[in-house]
Amino acid sequence: MKTNFKVIAFDADDTLWVNETFFRETEEKFCALLSDFSTSDEIMEVLYVTEIQNLEKYGYGTKGFVLSMVETALKITGNKVPQEIIEQIIELGKTQINQPVELLDGVIETLEYLQQKGFKLIVATKGDLLDQERKLQKSKLEKYFHHVEVMSNKKPADYQKLIKHLEIAPQGFLMIGNSYKSDIEPVLQLGGFGIHIPFHITWIHEQVEEVEDHQNWTKLTNIAEIKTIL
Repeated sequence: MKTNFKVIAFDADDTLWVNETFFRETEEKFCALLSDFSTSDEIMEVLYVTEIQNLEKYGYGTKGFVLSMVETALKITGNKVPQEIIEQIIELGKTQINQPVELLDGVIETLEYLQQKGFKLIVATKGDLLDQERKLQKSKLEKYFHHVEVMSNKKPADYQKLIKHLEIAPQGFLMIGNSYKSDIEPVLQLGGFGIHIPFHITWIHEQVEEVEDHQNWTKLTNIAEIKTIL
């Protein structure tokens, strides 16, 4: 892989810190709340469909997730969900938002290494703006990044807009993230580069077939391995 990148961008959730684990824990508690009305499999199926339908309205993040859980509870119970369950769903959301930020192994040493090498580092993540800003502040990683971009989506057009803002060519842009679908594939389509570092849990919406023979990306098992190729 080339090494003369103008900008190296990092995804945030499940690339710099733990995120999807908290969603899974909340989903389990949500299913328990509705266990008198349906099975966990059915509840999760309805929740997923509802989340996908709501993405264009609410975007990504915990707030949209909570609204989708409320809507799912109404569907599962035939609009007869008890008030106390609605209250508990809201509390589940607040608990998730207030989770401490847990950095993944190797993050700090990797950022320090790249910063010392003179790379311009940025965050390019999607989700709720307030939630992502809160997590970045809790992480104490802000000092490593020249710019933070919270994107409503991660399609080629969204990356094209970001790259234009950075005033660089796509060939000078390297994206590092846990999702091939959101972090790697769109950047490759523009002529940029990617490093895919899968997290052990992946939301089904982010699962796609990878193009193995594309020369502009590589897969690592840990973020610390970046030091061996850059």
